[in-house]
Amino acid sequence: MAKEKTLQDLFHDTLRDIYFAEKQILKALPKMRRAATNEQLQQAFDKHKEQTEEHVSRLEEVFEIIGKSARGKTCEAIKGIIDEGEEIISEFKGTSALDAGLISSAQAVEHYEITRYGTLRRWAKELGMSDAERLLDKTLKEESQTDEDLTKLAEKTVNEAAKSAKAA
Repeated sequence: MAKEKTLQDLFHDTLRDIYFAEKQILKALPKMRRAATNEQLQQAFDKHKEQTEEHVSRLEEVFEIIGKSARGKTCEAIKGIIDEGEEIISEFKGTSALDAGLISSAQAVEHYEITRYGTLRRWAKELGMSDAERLLDKTLKEESQTDEDLTKLAEKTVNEAAKSAKAA
């Protein structure tokens, strides 16, 4: 008979998922930065890369808290989101819509991360892991702020530039 799975098992499994995702995001961000033409967007990608390195470090702390080694588990969802971003880079390269597409892709990543960190934070609380909860909450707040910052950048300049471009 199979071992009964618990919330603790689910927490560990989801932690491995987001750890893999963050590592993939670290690989994708430099590509997105190179593709971006808007200087503020390039800076946003630089900033998020630095934050993502911190997120990986925090996740490693959470693994330590639960007494497990920091190992990722392949996350098909983030792979698909990143693949879509690469398609946008390929299909919109050289157009005024590229930066808007990059923001859209980056926000898809952020929304995935927000759902994972929100769930993990709630489970950490329910499992009585206050140190893990605090670390996950800090990352959740940063991911949410990044999403807001990207929205503001899109609304302030990027979407208008993409909208007002002359048709080729």
